[in-house]
Amino acid sequence: MSTPTDASTTEHPPAHHRRIRSFVRREGRLTPAQSRALDALLPRYGAAVAAFAQPTSLFERVAPITIEIGFGDGDNLLAACQAHPERNYIGFEVHRPGVGRLLDRADKAGVTNLRVCSEDAAETLAGSAAEPWIDQAFVLFPDPWHKARHHKRRLIQPAFLDMLAQRMAQGAQLRLATDWADYAEHMAEVCDAHPAFVNAHGPGGQMPEAGDRIETKFERRGLRLGHTIADFDYRRV
Repeated sequence: MSTPTDASTTEHPPAHHRRIRSFVRREGRLTPAQSRALDALLPRYGAAVAAFAQPTSLFERVAPITIEIGFGDGDNLLAACQAHPERNYIGFEVHRPGVGRLLDRADKAGVTNLRVCSEDAAETLAGSAAEPWIDQAFVLFPDPWHKARHHKRRLIQPAFLDMLAQRMAQGAQLRLATDWADYAEHMAEVCDAHPAFVNAHGPGGQMPEAGDRIETKFERRGLRLGHTIADFDYRRV
């Protein structure tokens, strides 16, 4: 799951600074169906970066907004759109085959409460309206960057939380999940220490179950490798 961030700069880094991102673009091969979906459906479901200056304008109605950063193949995002038609959903993913797969399935399912952005999520969100407009955020199985020298690339960092908190409504939920034990420890340490978020299960506490999210491809891969799944539930305070 590809999820972008800047672990070492402010929201507006100087132009000369080399941006640290938490993803590497791996285009992969597009199937004919995915290619057709990107061509035909992005005009309907796509969310341009410029539109995030007024995120509510992305939809034809006013409703609570959930975002998912790095939705992979879109399994959880599509299921959420169908289970909660009263909410609006925005998914971020830079992996085009995954975007094409989600668009194709969303169109066939008749989903209308979905918008998709295939650009850098952290940059897009940092440039969005600096006011509370996010009611729920999912970051499920982001790239763990498990080598110590790469930890600075991890999405969940204090600077990212600073930016996200400014755009999350009071009481909004931040859901995190990973199958890497050291990343789970990192998530808990960083989020518990942030003044804008509180762990719904106490400091360092994990959710006993996955809640209303569904099992993802990345989760299944982690389970096959014998990894333990960690789910976190934080609230904007």
